This record gives sequence, structure tokens and C-alpha cells, in this order.
Amino acid sequence: MNFDLTSSERNTTWNFLWNELEDYYSKTEKQRTAIYPERKEVVHALDSDFEQPRSTKEAVEYVLKSLSKYAVHTPHPAYYGMFNPRANFPSILADVISAVYNPQLAAWGHAPFAVEVEHMLIQRIGEKFGYTAPNIDGVFATGGQEAHITGLLCALHEKYPDFASSGVQGLEKLPVVYCSSASHHATIKAARVCGLGGSAVKYIEVDDEQRMRVDELERQIKEDLELGLQPFFVFATMGTTGSGAIDPLPEINEIAKQYNLWVHADAAYGGAVRLTKEHTELLDGIENTDSITFDAHKWLSVPMAASLFITKHRYALGKAFSISANFMPEEEDEIDRLSSYTHSIQWSRRFIGLKLYLPLLVFGWEGYEETILHQIRMGDYLREQLLANGWKIYNHSQLPIVCFTDERMEEDAAFSKFVYDRTLEKGNAWIINYPYGKYATLRACITNYNTTEKHIDDLIDWLNENREEYLK
Repeated sequence: MNFDLTSSERNTTWNFLWNELEDYYSKTEKQRTAIYPERKEVVHALDSDFEQPRSTKEAVEYVLKSLSKYAVHTPHPAYYGMFNPRANFPSILADVISAVYNPQLAAWGHAPFAVEVEHMLIQRIGEKFGYTAPNIDGVFATGGQEAHITGLLCALHEKYPDFASSGVQGLEKLPVVYCSSASHHATIKAARVCGLGGSAVKYIEVDDEQRMRVDELERQIKEDLELGLQPFFVFATMGTTGSGAIDPLPEINEIAKQYNLWVHADAAYGGAVRLTKEHTELLDGIENTDSITFDAHKWLSVPMAASLFITKHRYALGKAFSISANFMPEEEDEIDRLSSYTHSIQWSRRFIGLKLYLPLLVFGWEGYEETILHQIRMGDYLREQLLANGWKIYNHSQLPIVCFTDERMEEDAAFSKFVYDRTLEKGNAWIINYPYGKYATLRACITNYNTTEKHIDDLIDWLNENREEYLK
């Protein structure tokens, strides 16, 4: 069996695939944002006959058609949902290059260029967040969840010197993790994976803007200390998924310092504002945190998944993950600690960082700043048009996330559900039905660098139509 195919077959397939992908990439807007088939339809459409091989072209064509038909098209400029952007073109090329070269980042000696690229990017982005060399360290991760788990494990090994050998069973007091009630549920999963259990996570009440209440954080810490528990970790969110709320980091840092807690900033989405000069103050205090999660596959518009874990504790990753294996190459200490098998949860790993490195080579920091500012402006324009058309806005984030509804129906969950359902059914746009506090609202987020005022005007028209239909 010739897994390489012949040169002629490869060229034919490359050309076919390239043309098909180019057609989708250049005409994404012509797609419906999504269709919602019954599961049985999708299962029935699956080709599972592996006894009858087909041509590469036939196989590729089938996959492309299926993805086009059965998917929410997140690269669409009218996709206003989660943080799933359109991938910029150089980052797509990076994914292809990484797949063809398939470098192994487990050890520096196997992929010195790739490992050094990622190390350099960690340093440069760490500096953007206000961390200082030579203490910056970090690793590229498969997603924000892995970055969160990495932060929690680093904190456990820092707090408990024997944790690497004795684990949770060696702890005399139950460690406690704190996060706001509006934070991502990845916190719970991280606690479970690390062996602490979901009960170790304490949710702190939020204020009217869905920011963590610092007075409640300190009250809960004191209560837990009196119960004989061990407070040790705070997740602070820099742009909540629901409303774009940013927790008050300076105050959280002060309390953490007083009670010797590790502060981890979930800047998976909002961290991108640190690449701008105009909005960097939104994340004041992040330079004083212990570690950060930052997802390049969100606001930096690269293919999923490309997350970064960054810390100002130079040796924290080594304490958590350093290990020796007789089948791995022996390298100098400074080089050895860059290898993913001594430096992260992962062992074998692909070249994740290339998806960020190549766009930076092409567009530079200035290009990213321009794109981020454009999306913030589009968020402002969306707010203006909603207000001008009789919609009420409930959140006041400076990030391009807007929670809104008609004030007359703010407590009518059926209204927001109707508008949400009708918008998705028509396939014109993709939004979210989101409860903002006690109010049933709709949520739209600018995630695409190609979204323009015209797209937002169209969205407003569709929302108005659906509202009128409900009120008939």
C-alpha cells in the first residue's frame, strides 16, 4: 500500500482540495450560518464502508461536502456566537506546514527551531502581559482547559513541596479554589482532573456587572480558614464568556497576597486587548498575577486549538512536570527544560505555536492591533444600532460582547427564546440566548475580523423582524 500516493495523484488531489477550500474561504458569506438536521440524518449520511477503498479525490470531496452541510459555519461574518473566529490565512498555512513536517516537540533535539519559536513567543507575549524576563516561562497547550489545569498543578506543586510524590492523599487540609459565579466551567473540570474534586471549588457572588465581588471573596476565605480548609488558588476572569465581565484584578491581587493565594488570570479571550495601546488598561493588575491562560485561537484568529499558559515563576513548570526517562535524549539542563515532556502535561506534541508565529511574521503586532480595534469598533456600532432600534443593553463591557433584549419582554424568557430560535432557523446569523442575571437576554459577540457595519445592519433588521413576528 503506497501511503504517499504517487506524485501525480498528490498533485491532482492538492489542486482539487486547494480549489475547493479557496472557494469556501472566499465565499463563506454565501453559506447559511448553520442548519439543524436530525441526528439520524447525519448518522445516515456517514460513509462507514471501509471494506471498499475509494479514490483520494472522492474521499476528500465527500468530507468537504459533509462539513459544508452539517456544521455551524463559525468563519461566517454573521456568526456572533462563542469565541470561534475565522482563521487568518497564514495561520491556516501554518497548520498545513506543521502537518507535513510533523515535528516532534517532546524533546528540543528533535525540533530545535520549533521549540525555540514557541519559547520566544511565550517570552514576548509574557512581556505584553507585564511579566519580566528572565522569570517568564510557559508552554503552548491544546486548549484553555489544559492551560487551566497546568496553572492549578503549578500552584499545587508550589504550595505543597511534596505534592509530586504524595499527591492529594498527602495533604492534611483540603485545598480550596475560588472563582466567580460567572466564570467558565473549566474551573470545575480542572479541579476534578487534578484530584481535588468539584467540591473544592467555591463560587463567589458577582456584582451587577457580573464581576467577582471582592468582599465576598475575602468573607469566603475567612470562613474556609475557620473550617480548617486551605485556601490557595483564585481564578480571575478577564472577559467572561457570557457578558465580557472583567474581574477586579488589583483588589483580588491584594487579597491573594494577604492570604498567600496563587492568582491565575483566565485571559483566554480578553487577554488580546494587551496587544493594543488603547485598551491595555482594561487588564490592569494582570502583571501581578502568578499565571495566565491566553487562547490564540480566540481573538487572534488562528485555527483551533492554540492556547498559551504563561507564568512569572520560572521554575514552576519544572516542579510540576519534570521527569526523566532513559529512552529520551540527554540534553543540557537549560535545553532539557524546554522539552514538552519535562515542561508540560503533554509528551509528544505538534508544533502548535506555528499557527501564531507565521501570522506575526506576516502581519506583525501592528496588524493584530488593527484587527482587535476593528472588532471593538464593530461592538460599539452594534450597541449604537441596538439602542437606536429600541433594544435595551444589559452588560457594559468594553469588549465586543453585547447582551440585549426588548425591555418590555426582559422577564419573558419565551421572547428571547423565540428570537433566538427564529434567527437560527432562518440561517441568517448565529447568536446566543443568554440569561443575564434574572433577565432573559440575547447575546452577540463580534468574533470575525471580516464583520462590517453592513453585516450588523442586516443583523438588526433580522432581529427587528423576529421581534415584530413575536408581538403579532
